[in-house]
Amino acid sequence: MTHESTAMTNLKRRLILLMFALASCGLQVAIFAQDLDQFGTHGFATSGDVNIHYVTKGEGPLLVMIHGFPDFWYSWREQMPTLAKRFQVVAIDQRGYNKSDQPEGIENYTVDKLVGDVKAVVDHFKRDKAIVVGHDWGGFVAWTFAMQHPEMTDKLVILNLPHPNGLLRELANNPQQQANSEYARNFQKAGAASKLSAEGLAFWVRDEDARKRYVEAFRRSSFEGMLNYYKANYPREPYSNEGPELPKVECSVLMIHGLKDTALLATGLNDTWEWVEKDLTLVTLPNAGHFVQQDEAETVTRTIDRWLSD
Repeated sequence: MTHESTAMTNLKRRLILLMFALASCGLQVAIFAQDLDQFGTHGFATSGDVNIHYVTKGEGPLLVMIHGFPDFWYSWREQMPTLAKRFQVVAIDQRGYNKSDQPEGIENYTVDKLVGDVKAVVDHFKRDKAIVVGHDWGGFVAWTFAMQHPEMTDKLVILNLPHPNGLLRELANNPQQQANSEYARNFQKAGAASKLSAEGLAFWVRDEDARKRYVEAFRRSSFEGMLNYYKANYPREPYSNEGPELPKVECSVLMIHGLKDTALLATGLNDTWEWVEKDLTLVTLPNAGHFVQQDEAETVTRTIDRWLSD
């Protein structure tokens, strides 16, 4: 065999291997998409000029689920099948994340815009009100939505996000919370997004298959958009708890908090009962961290389902 024919044979082998690799990647992407489709129907709601992606499943009263940072609608995968037996569950991608639009500019991530996105989702499904469930930044949006739109909030479920008054108080008076919030101050700095990567943001996802889905979703996301939540809404130094007086939440509230959360300390939960008009149910899970809905998925699902049944 000549040198030329040997080179041609090696080239053919490489092309065949490349074709198999591309086919394998395509098959993997198709499997991922099929796996995600089992959770419900995908769609978009329009909020001004921003499209908000959602996944919905089930029938009954509307239940909107809002993720935090860094996350996307898939955060609720363990809760959706059970809740969809009695509710129309709608898990959204917040603006900046995954398949939702990613507008530029800090001004497009203020809490009024984020609350407007949730309202647009409720309106999209032609409902007068909804049960609102939020985690982390989704919890901040959920708290604010309930305060600004009490007539549209049936019940409120908050995971690992103290009431804004509680967080402000801890930032102003608790040195440990101040120290543990250094990450947020770093996120507020110019150029912070350039230090992020999809793989790095998915570090906390324990399940290997789920982590692949997170990396894929974060690659579609806007790192600048993610950090604009902090730049537009997170308190800045010097911290003070003398902010504007917030209206009381008028509906029943369930709070679930993983006590191993180092970003949002449990001391921020104190006095929450002072800021709600109806019943407050507080459930603390000592072995769960910040992502409580995944750390203690079965307990969180059962707790929400039973509370909504009462």
